[in-house]
Amino acid sequence: MKKLFLTLALVFATLASANAQFGVIGGWTSSNAKVDGSWKPDTKSMSLYHLGVAYKIKMGPIFAAQPELSYQVKGAVLNDNISTLSTRGGYVELGLGMQLGVDLLVFRPFFLFQPFIGYQVYGNEDLQVFGLNSSVPYNQLKDAKNKFEGGFGVGGGLELMNHFQITVQWFKNIGQLYDGGKFNDYADVLSGLKDVKNYSGVKITLGMFF
Repeated sequence: MKKLFLTLALVFATLASANAQFGVIGGWTSSNAKVDGSWKPDTKSMSLYHLGVAYKIKMGPIFAAQPELSYQVKGAVLNDNISTLSTRGGYVELGLGMQLGVDLLVFRPFFLFQPFIGYQVYGNEDLQVFGLNSSVPYNQLKDAKNKFEGGFGVGGGLELMNHFQITVQWFKNIGQLYDGGKFNDYADVLSGLKDVKNYSGVKITLGMFF
């Protein structure tokens, strides 16, 4: 127990002595969804957004940690000329950014790796067949959507004057977008959706730190 308290005290002392800054972030998200089964629709990305807060902690001349709490909107359109699925979700997302870079006084270029987890708090599912609203109830799609998400992002960024930051990263959610086991009432209509991979795409983020 004493070792645990000493370890926690060391961690808090390290964070307290580190060069830490609070910041606000926001930017553009382009997301898509792929299919790994026999259904082969055309896919179209959606241009959406994200915004939130961040806490940058510099730990030495090369490494910095940057946890972020954000509201992230992702979506995609899948079309096979018979049916069109438009899916969108808003997630409360927690990311732990890890940065490796060199501080050149005025600016700091860095490499970024960011694992994240999240939970969907808003969703919009729209399925049309032959251009008409499908008889599949909205709740069937909504309930089958996997609300929990997890994944990672990789990319790079540039920090200016220790207060302004721009990052570009490719991200990938792990797993499937829908739980196929919840399509019991409409298994034939929705069978292809069980093979839809979770969102992936590109994010461009601007940040201001104080």
